[in-house]
Amino acid sequence: MSQARKHGGDPIPTRLFGHRPTGPLLPVLIVFVVVLVDLVGGAGMTWLPLLAAGPALAATTNGPRGVLCVGLLAAALGATLGARDGAPGPELAVVLAALLAVTLASALAGALRSRRERVLADVRSVAEAAQHALLKPVPATVGPFEVAVRYSAAAAEARIGGDLYALVPTPYGVRLIVGDVRGKGLPAVGTAALVVGVFREAAYDEPDLLAVVDRIERSLARNLGADDFVTAVVAGHPRPGELEVVNCGHAPPLLVRSSEDVVAVESPHPAPPLGLRALTDQRPDLQVLPFADGDQLLLYTDGVIEARDRHREFYPLAEGLSRHLCDEPARTLDSIHEELLTHVGGRLHDDAALLLIRKPTAGAAEAGVPQPALGGLALGERAV
Repeated sequence: MSQARKHGGDPIPTRLFGHRPTGPLLPVLIVFVVVLVDLVGGAGMTWLPLLAAGPALAATTNGPRGVLCVGLLAAALGATLGARDGAPGPELAVVLAALLAVTLASALAGALRSRRERVLADVRSVAEAAQHALLKPVPATVGPFEVAVRYSAAAAEARIGGDLYALVPTPYGVRLIVGDVRGKGLPAVGTAALVVGVFREAAYDEPDLLAVVDRIERSLARNLGADDFVTAVVAGHPRPGELEVVNCGHAPPLLVRSSEDVVAVESPHPAPPLGLRALTDQRPDLQVLPFADGDQLLLYTDGVIEARDRHREFYPLAEGLSRHLCDEPARTLDSIHEELLTHVGGRLHDDAALLLIRKPTAGAAEAGVPQPALGGLALGERAV
């Protein structure tokens, strides 16, 4: 999952493109190369028009001031060379006028580029703030579990999308949700925010996990369009050694026993996605699974299992989990995520979320694995 970063007073190119602008060094170097060629070749006016390449290139990496500096340098050197080579006055004036025109146009282009980058920086800052509010960073341990999350938005510069997750310590045990909103873009983000907000409140208030799901369903019924819905898996850990799972039209979670057997948790009575219950009489069932020390549960969205390689083959998540399984959920998901990106050729075409929880063995817990107290302010909890 991409980590949100706070923007300070730095200019955006460092944060947006991963490096600082190179400054006027390359444009100035080009100007001096043209001058050197002219001096060595002695070709008169032949090379002087190429001096315009300096300010034109400067517009791609510099602001108006840098462009003007390069343009004035090029004009001064061009005038000096023209006079040295005995160029006719009218021809030299035309070349210098064209050079100044290119410089002014490039300065304007540089100013517009800088303005667009500042606007994009502001938009991205808002997106990162939204990510912190919607998809809060998950600590390495929550209650009795070791936890890891990986999230990738399909859009090139997006931080969030239509996939959602949340994990909340409550008086009724740790509860979590992973879901996928139909559609993309801002409407999907708004629906994801709605689902996560209702889940966090209901998970803390409702003793019954099915009541949590009902709260989400009622909220979506009031706010979604006729063709909109959300697939989701809601899980809870009400008692030691047990997991409760409610699947609403979502891909089945993968349960990993301490023996490292990977089993898909299929719902015996499939239920419709959240937001569509009014169209059918089916209601979600509560599955109770044994969950012993060393067991793990992987929840994911369809952007993972529907990722295709160049041969149109889907990514085999269960096999990938078996290959990369270890006692550290973060390492397991890092390996799966890297393999997933390799499978698709470097970029996902759909949002993808992975959430893995593991119940440490008694020996690991006694060895000093940190366990946050449920009474403190943790992910999804409210300050008193």
